[in-house]
Order: sequence, then C-alpha cells, then structure tokens
Amino acid sequence: QVQLVESGGGLVQAGESLRLSCAASGRIFSINLVGWYRQAPGKQRELVATVSKGTTNYADFVKGRFTISRDNVKNTVYLQMNSLKAEDTAVYYCYAEVSLTNNGYNYAYWGQGTQVTVSS
Repeated sequence: QVQLVESGGGLVQAGESLRLSCAASGRIFSINLVGWYRQAPGKQRELVATVSKGTTNYADFVKGRFTISRDNVKNTVYLQMNSLKAEDTAVYYCYAEVSLTNNGYNYAYWGQGTQVTVSS
C-alpha cells in the first residue's frame, strides 16, 4: 500500500502564502516523479508543478510564485505558494509515480486533496 497524505491547506488573503506538504508512506522503492495538481470548481484538474529526474516543471500561471521541493529522507514533497491570488483557489492534490521494486513498473498515486481558498 502506498499512501499520500496532504496537509497545509487553508484560507488566506490574496498576497499571502501557504505551504502544502505531502508525505508518502508504504513500501516504495523509488519515487520517480512527484508533484501537485489542482482542480477548481467547474474546471478540469491541471498540473501545478512536478519534479523528476532532477528537472522541475511549473505551470505558467505559477512560475515565480510557487516552489516545489522534496525531502527524500522524510519522503515528503512541499509546495511553497507565495503571492497567492484568488484564482489559485482550488483543491490541491499530491501526485506521485513510484516504483515498488527495483525493476518494477511505474505506478501513479493521488493524495486526498487539500482545499486552498484565497480571498481577494
């Protein structure tokens, strides 16, 4: 079993900051990709930021404001969100692609989501 547990969401005013955390647990051989997606009401889920193979990718709408990082010891990924805007309001989901064995396939897992609400 692999579980992604998120925390850090909340209600903030525009211009303020939040840091989301996602802790991975279970027998994981390696985390090949980890990141964050978000879904606003009435909209499709969209990529926010990912990190894999030493490469960090950000959606255009968060570049310069959000920072993704990971702590390999704690198996935790973070999303530091600065200069939040009302349009950032969404449920944020942790996402990870993991290998369970040395030669295993890549499996995708999702967190339960955490609500981020930004008031203008």
